[in-house]
Amino acid sequence: MRKIKFLVLGLLLSSLIQAQESFPVNGVADKRNGCYAFTNAKIVKDAQNTITNGVLIIKEGKIIAVGESGTAIPKEAVVIDCNGKYIYPSFIDIYSDYGVAAPTRERGGFNFNAPAQLTSNNKGAYGWNQAVHPETDAAKLFNAEEGKAKSLRDIGFGTVLTHLKDGIARGTGVVVTLANEKENLVVVKEKASAHYSFSKGTSSQSYPSSAMGSIALLRQNYLDAKWYETKPSKEGLNLSLQAINNNKSLPQIFEAEDKWSDLRADRIGKEFGVQYIIKGGGNEYQRVKEIAATKATYIIGLNFPQAMDVEDPSDARSVSLADMKHWELAPTNAGAMEKAGIPFCLTTADSKALNTFMTNLRKAIEMGLSETRALEALTKTPATVLGIYDAVGSIETGKRANFIISSGPIFSEKLLYYKTG
Repeated sequence: MRKIKFLVLGLLLSSLIQAQESFPVNGVADKRNGCYAFTNAKIVKDAQNTITNGVLIIKEGKIIAVGESGTAIPKEAVVIDCNGKYIYPSFIDIYSDYGVAAPTRERGGFNFNAPAQLTSNNKGAYGWNQAVHPETDAAKLFNAEEGKAKSLRDIGFGTVLTHLKDGIARGTGVVVTLANEKENLVVVKEKASAHYSFSKGTSSQSYPSSAMGSIALLRQNYLDAKWYETKPSKEGLNLSLQAINNNKSLPQIFEAEDKWSDLRADRIGKEFGVQYIIKGGGNEYQRVKEIAATKATYIIGLNFPQAMDVEDPSDARSVSLADMKHWELAPTNAGAMEKAGIPFCLTTADSKALNTFMTNLRKAIEMGLSETRALEALTKTPATVLGIYDAVGSIETGKRANFIISSGPIFSEKLLYYKTG
């Protein structure tokens, strides 16, 4: 099978042509401003619009022109002939923890005689439960990690929404590019989303200890936050409730991870006037009508179950029919959601290894997902729901130079990655 060569180039060039004005330079400062023109390329501006023989011009990390062959090229531009090549907008992962390390729970043996921890270990004017920390700001925790960034760039990603994956109320997420640059130059949107889940995470506090408890705690915090809007004097300052209120205008993302939890999360959202963006579990196809009725945008992974070994009859007896059917139908999940008219984004979050993502994506396309919707789910849809489509998500004048180059249609065959450094 012919292999398609694939190169994440836009981010690399972007990192070479941006300057740091407010940081000291260790060495001789290079103030040259790069200008590049990519000619004779098939430019896929977005999932709906393609230029067969186009020109893409970038300067100082921004797209300054994109058009048909014959578009005027600045005299100072370095011309790169892309004859036979394709240019796509780079992918966006809307559910990542890139550069934001989750806290670890202290290890130790379980002691039945130890008293229950009833109060939070968090010091300060925060809420009473340490699994609820909506005041967390991922932009303040973020540290660029070139090794992880390169692994994501190698499969076509150029931008991620990253947040702290810990707790029931997790705080805000930050949108960053994967350029090899300092943190101050890669941030696209400082506070881009608010995050919730049913999982208490690393909290050592005794409550909640069940899914029912997590639901009750989340509902109580919504009710308390509503009450706190009146600034009751007897409450004083509560930074956690204040953060819930301050974050209400942001896109609200809920990690549900299962079809039933998707519906539970939606019911909580409807109760408090919130339309969640729901991180699903890959089995939404099993209740697709109910999922469609939520009117939510979903985030779905491509972590398909491995085939079970059923050659030995004694082993086959332990494999349920439900597990067998999920193994067969899990790759149809994205296609079923597309057919039902459910908007969704794709994420690498569930992938056992990043190098399986594109393989599983092609499997999903083979099982019913259209290439058009696949590209939208990796570009326009996540950019739109996060309010960053003016910066990334397509190849248009004025947007960031955040693109990828391949030697053929990006979803058609196995990719061979260039080393990008």
